[in-house]
Amino acid sequence: MKSVTAGCLDIHYHETGPETGDPVILLHGFPYDPRAYDAVAARRATQGFRCLVPYLRGYGPTRFLSPHTMRSGQQAALGADLLAFMDALSIPTALLGGYDWGGRAACIVAALWPGRVRGLVSCGQGYNIQNIAQAGAPAPAVEEARYWYMYYFHTERGRAGLTQNRHDLCHHIWQIWSPSWRFDAATWAASAPSFDNPDFVEIVLHSYRHRFGGVPGDPAYDAIEAQLAAQPDIPVPAIVLQGGDDGVDPPTRHDPHRPHFTGFYARQIIDGAGHNLPQEAPEAFAAAVLTLAARAAQG
Repeated sequence: MKSVTAGCLDIHYHETGPETGDPVILLHGFPYDPRAYDAVAARRATQGFRCLVPYLRGYGPTRFLSPHTMRSGQQAALGADLLAFMDALSIPTALLGGYDWGGRAACIVAALWPGRVRGLVSCGQGYNIQNIAQAGAPAPAVEEARYWYMYYFHTERGRAGLTQNRHDLCHHIWQIWSPSWRFDAATWAASAPSFDNPDFVEIVLHSYRHRFGGVPGDPAYDAIEAQLAAQPDIPVPAIVLQGGDDGVDPPTRHDPHRPHFTGFYARQIIDGAGHNLPQEAPEAFAAAVLTLAARAAQG
């Protein structure tokens, strides 16, 4: 494991492959950690790629530099963290891959700083940038039911539950979001310590409260949030992967996010995979990275 000072954080990350290789930055979601990419990174590293997998803010050993920094989980903060990570490591451009929170960070950088991104693998919804202005519009009941955890985290009971029962809660989410993934105790035990980060609870609560417009964000990210409010398109080459068994973002026949991608675009539904797609279907994710790398090499 390595670490680097990036923006307001001391970001810890795993690096696999040669330092001179084409950089691939892989970003985990909630409630997961870099272990989700072990198999993906191993596959690409053997082909000469430099794979970097950071712990997001609030996870594992990543820490804030100051106790006074707002423990924000808003989307703009995640995007800013990724950009700062690239700057700190002097990475001018990279292939990005992510899902859930990590997919959001990757989509934000691809949309707002496309010159820094050679290709994007995004899982779940694909276009992972939140439309906060429309967050109050109700969804169909079956969809609202899948978002129970978001509503739970809006309550003080939810704060207490996430504080006291975080491992039980996160383990349950793993099961219902990936119903066909038969992960074992060792797989869970490898990731569970990442949720013991002292800022985990505050960042998770802020993330879900902010996305519904219920709490203000960190003023430091107001300019980025203003750009995201316009729902910017993503011009970089992109592959969207969706788990056919995803329990929180199940794919639909219609692809509502397609119009937001203005460059090369491909969408694949991976049968037998759920929400934690890179860990459940590493072959498909690694293949998508390789496809985008080949396109980038061709110019």
